[in-house]
Amino acid sequence: MGVFFVYPVVTILGRGLWPDGGLDFSPVGHVFSDSGMRHIMWFTVWQAAASTALTLVVALPAAFVVARYRFRGRALVRGLMIVPFVLPTVVVASAFRALGFEPSIAAILLAHAFFNYAVVVYVVGGLWSHLDPRQEDAARVLGATRLRALVSVTLPALRPAILAATSIVFLFSFTSFGIILILGGPSRATLETEIYRQTTQVLDLRTAAALSIVQLIAVVALLVMTGSLGRRTVPLSLVSAPESVRLPRAAGERALLTGVLTTTGLLLGTPIAVLVARSFDTADGFGFGFYRALGELHANSVLFVPPAEAIGNSVLYALGATAIALLVGGTAAFAIARSRRGAALNLVLALPLGVSAVTVGFGFLIALDEQPLDLRGSWVLVPIAHALVAVAVVVYVAVPVLRSIEPRLREAAAVLGASPRAVWREVDLPIAARGLLVAAGFAFAISLGEFGATAFIARPDRPTLPVVVFRLLGQPGAQNFGAAMAASTILMLLTLVSVLAIERFRTRELGAF
Repeated sequence: MGVFFVYPVVTILGRGLWPDGGLDFSPVGHVFSDSGMRHIMWFTVWQAAASTALTLVVALPAAFVVARYRFRGRALVRGLMIVPFVLPTVVVASAFRALGFEPSIAAILLAHAFFNYAVVVYVVGGLWSHLDPRQEDAARVLGATRLRALVSVTLPALRPAILAATSIVFLFSFTSFGIILILGGPSRATLETEIYRQTTQVLDLRTAAALSIVQLIAVVALLVMTGSLGRRTVPLSLVSAPESVRLPRAAGERALLTGVLTTTGLLLGTPIAVLVARSFDTADGFGFGFYRALGELHANSVLFVPPAEAIGNSVLYALGATAIALLVGGTAAFAIARSRRGAALNLVLALPLGVSAVTVGFGFLIALDEQPLDLRGSWVLVPIAHALVAVAVVVYVAVPVLRSIEPRLREAAAVLGASPRAVWREVDLPIAARGLLVAAGFAFAISLGEFGATAFIARPDRPTLPVVVFRLLGQPGAQNFGAAMAASTILMLLTLVSVLAIERFRTRELGAF
């Protein structure tokens, strides 16, 4: 963490605030004084706010239906709703391009709503399913209309969950990279895409560092504000989830259930279905032409990489990131679970979750350029960058499992003569193994779809599948577009396999928001 996260971030601060050896705020001041930069900052904020509002509007009814109504296939519907959230953002953007969306504001907002839909359903629906429905019934008995009971009783109780979902969706939209880059076009830049442009096209690292500092300040301010608002809670009357779920009885309730499920199916299923269909829809009819084209297009270019090699790179990086995340995150999880001061370590490991992938990649680029840390030409930077985020996920999944272990089991083993190492090997590790397998699945999926940091640090001759998709979408012609759809479909299938593996090992208490 010190070498591969703190040091690069500190280097960005130094490049932006101490460009010539002395404290100088002019690079950051330039960001605020330049009208073009102010437009970029304003667009970053308002598109994130609009994306968040749209996501809440379309997903809150689904959160209610899934939390309150029992219907056939309810568990399957909940599982399918999370699929867009685990898809790489490059695949999400490709799916909307397959639907016929050209770069536009509408495409950005819809893609963000598609990607973040599950956040609202799981975070808000999770609390909604535990709220005591008798509170709302009591308000109705006292004369309140259904709307008045919702506004006066239910929404205040849901406030912590709605606030949490809002902050998460806003943060994801604020730091969105792949979706903005592909669906925004050159005239719709955000802080993330402008950092990338200033670094790779304009070669102005000073401005890129200043933009990274502005973004870091904005993200920290958002987290502090959200934490402050989240502490203002109201007393809740909670029940177990099965007690609050019932069959829809009235005609209006059945109509609401049908409408929400239909809308959800169209919103979440259509982009994925069209993406897969476009990957087979060649000029000669349906077939594998675009998949074969992956190995033929641009074969004479110095940047050409056979598709099998790109798939191999993605899988190799994902395996490396998973191994690093399990080693570091697993060790940290054991320390956090058994230490009274583990909360501080937990907070430190969670820091990369609040910093955008583009900032991490840019930090690697400008910090790791001198011996003995000159790693810019090494492929190992990619799995290390992916592991920074995956470590926090491993800790998040493994710590609750380790804390649930009865202390008497360890005490009994110690009384019978087992050494501390034997207690760890025979008691802790077998119980934690399932949680660690789930964490490994999440780490693998995260690495497969990562694009922001990879775009900075992946070697041109060793790209990942998301980078190949981005390259193909940047080339004109139907053949390039179809090949991008084929590569996106392959990437989506790889991600889904890892998600299904998670579901295979997940218990009811693990892996939920």
